[in-house]
Order: sequence, then C-alpha cells, then structure tokens
Amino acid sequence: MQTPVPTAPATGYTLWRAIKFYIPLVIQAASQSLTYPLVAAIVSHGQHGVVDLAAFAQGQAVMFMIGATGGGLLTTGMVFGRDAEGFRQFKRLNLWMCGILVVFQALACIHPFDTIMFHGILGLEAPMDETAREVLFCSIPLQIFFFMRNPGLVVLYNARASAAANWGTLSRIALTACLTPLFVHLGWVGHLMGTLAMTGPVLVEWLLVRWMASPYIRKLGPSPDQQAGLKTQLMFTVPLSFGGLLLSMAGFMIGAFITRAAEPARMLPIHYVTMGVVNPVCFAALRMQAVVLAFPPRQKNDHSVFGFALVAGFLLAFFPLVGQIQAVAQWYFAQIQNVPAGDIPLAMRAMLFISVMPILQSLRGHAEGLAAWRRRPNAILAGQAVHLAALVSVLFIALNLGVPGYVMGVVAILVATLMTLVTIRLGLVWADMEEAFGRAPRVRGVEG
Repeated sequence: MQTPVPTAPATGYTLWRAIKFYIPLVIQAASQSLTYPLVAAIVSHGQHGVVDLAAFAQGQAVMFMIGATGGGLLTTGMVFGRDAEGFRQFKRLNLWMCGILVVFQALACIHPFDTIMFHGILGLEAPMDETAREVLFCSIPLQIFFFMRNPGLVVLYNARASAAANWGTLSRIALTACLTPLFVHLGWVGHLMGTLAMTGPVLVEWLLVRWMASPYIRKLGPSPDQQAGLKTQLMFTVPLSFGGLLLSMAGFMIGAFITRAAEPARMLPIHYVTMGVVNPVCFAALRMQAVVLAFPPRQKNDHSVFGFALVAGFLLAFFPLVGQIQAVAQWYFAQIQNVPAGDIPLAMRAMLFISVMPILQSLRGHAEGLAAWRRRPNAILAGQAVHLAALVSVLFIALNLGVPGYVMGVVAILVATLMTLVTIRLGLVWADMEEAFGRAPRVRGVEG
C-alpha cells in the first residue's frame, strides 16, 4: 500500500513556470536576510563597536531558536491549508504556537534563566550578556509579527502568487535600507536601535501580506476529501518544528564554541559579519522546498525539479564569491560593518570557504520538499538531528585542534549541511522500501 500524497496541481512543472515562481522566492528570502547586515551597521556603530554586534547576534540567535520551534508551520499550511476549513485550523495552530513561544521568550529574559542562557551556556561576559538579554526581550514584538505573516504567505504560495508575497518583503527591505543611514546619521545606534529598525519594517510587511492575501482567502472553498483537523496538522508540524529547533541551535552552538576558542571578541564578529553576507543566498537556495511543493513530481522518476535545483544552486554560489573582490570587501567590511582592517582578510577567507554552501542548500531544499510532499516529516527531522550532531562534533574537534574561530564555524556548517542532505535522501530511500513491501504509514497518511 503506497503512501497517499496530495493530488498535483493541474498546471504541472515547466521551466518557465518554475523560474517565475522561484525568482520572487529568491528575492524574498535574500531580501529578508539582507535586513540583518543592514541593521548590523546600526549596531556596530554603537558604544562597543563590533563587540555589540556579536552580543546582538547572540540575542537574535536565541530569538530565532525559539521561533524555529514553529519552523514547520509554512510547510504544514502549504500541505493542509488548501481549503477553507484546513486553512482555518492552520490559523488556530499558528496562533497557539505563537502565544506559547512568546511566553518562553519572555521567560528566557527573567532571572535566573537569563543568567543560565547567556552567561552559563553561551559564555558571554559583561557587558555582552546584558546586551544579548535586552535584545532578546525587545525582540518579542518582532517574533509575533513573524508568526502573524504565516497565514497570508501560505495562501499566496499555494496560489503560486509568490510575486505578490514578494512585495511585502521588498517593502520591508526598502524601509530597512532607508532607516539604516538615517539612524546612523542621527546617532541612533546600538543594539536597542538595531532591534527597533528590524521590528518596524516587519510590521509593515505583515500588514501588506495580509492585505494581498485577503482575495485568495475569500476564494478558499470546501475540500472534497476529509478535512485535516487541528490534531492532524499538529502531528505533522511537531517533527518539522522540532527539527527546526535543532537546526536553529546550530547558530547557537557555533557562538558557544567560538566564545571558548582563542580571541572570541575578535572571532565572533568576523563569523557573524561573514554569515550576514552568505545567509541571504543560502536562505534563497533553501526555498527550493516551496518549488517542489508547488510543482510536485508527476511520476516517480520525474527529476525535472532536481535539475532545476542543481542549476539554481550553482548560480547562487557565485554571489558569495563577489566578496573576494578587494574593493567590494573593503567597502562592505570596513565602511559598512566597521570591521578592523586587520580582520578583513580573515572575513574574505571565511566567505571563500562557505561559497559552496548555496549548492548544498538548494539540493537539501529539494530533498526536504520531496519528504514534505510525501508526508514523511520524520525524514526531515532525522536530517536536522544529524545536522546538529555533525555540527557539534566538528566544532568539538576543531576547538581541541586549536582551529581559529572564524574557520571552525564555516567548516562545521558545511559538513553539517552535507550530512543533512545525505540523511534526508536515505530517509526517502527507506520510504520507497516501505512502500515496496506494503507497509502503510503509521498515522493516518502521515509518518508518525
């Protein structure tokens, strides 16, 4: 008995349709991540320079780790929120998870949990620990706005209106780009002003996405099949969300190891400034998951989207290489991010090492999309668990070998991502074997 999967849309994959769908996602993901280096310019011009930026990044890492517990919600919405009742249940699930996670974020800012988190686990010394705590607390509205976007984005993605969803994010990046030089010019710098500069534009994005999604929401009709209730959607989301939590702990653990390596006050800023450039491209590559869900395989041996993912990954890999141009590196690292001149070659070297990352991320996104379409979230969860295990193992070995902090971070990320891709692919092979031998899914069409 084969795993039941949703029916593919009537308009299947063509190269042109995939390009039209994917390019807005690339712009959206890259723009979304580019807000961080823009805001980083506000933070790094504060009282303690790039040291404030390292503490700001740690506070943000904890916020994203908490928020990543709901990281599977978009995928859940794209699978189950295609009819009116499924979408209504998805909105309930999204609201409940938002409320619970915001409570956890607030608790993490209260003594003694803040001391355990920032001083004990992350190893931050004063004043970095207090800066990170303030960033985490002031980012609570930002967390809420991120969750409130989910229903609108789900409807737009399911309608293949990714270009419409893109306008909200482009508005956010444009507003952030305007606020950054204004804040710096007025002297509104430091970690609190950086948090404010991130939060306001996300509020604008949420309102725009909600407005653009409203016509599509009104068109949602009843489903001819059995409707997925809150419990079914929760059971699908839990492994994806738990995996998102494991994945977000990657940045958390990298910071914890670098602070225990040599020259942490120097190495942490180099790592975060470098990843601030690379992350936008990697997030764009990972959106290949949405392409797979929008254009699922028409038959078992349909590898059209895989070829598309491979080519897209190679094209995106060229962007980090721009950082090897000396004039570009001097402009960005020295003038924009206020990195000391002696550390710029190290940042350029780290960016060169990580330039292969978009290829791995694109292929991983393709594999995750297949696993989600076949309702095999455990394959994704296994991959993300292996990601964390491989990351910590590489960091532990690198720390004991005395590898510089800026190198250990990027190498650990590369190895962990490769292991994630291999694990998910093995999970899909195992699913094929179960279907071949007639083993039914464990929980009502969803692998439990």
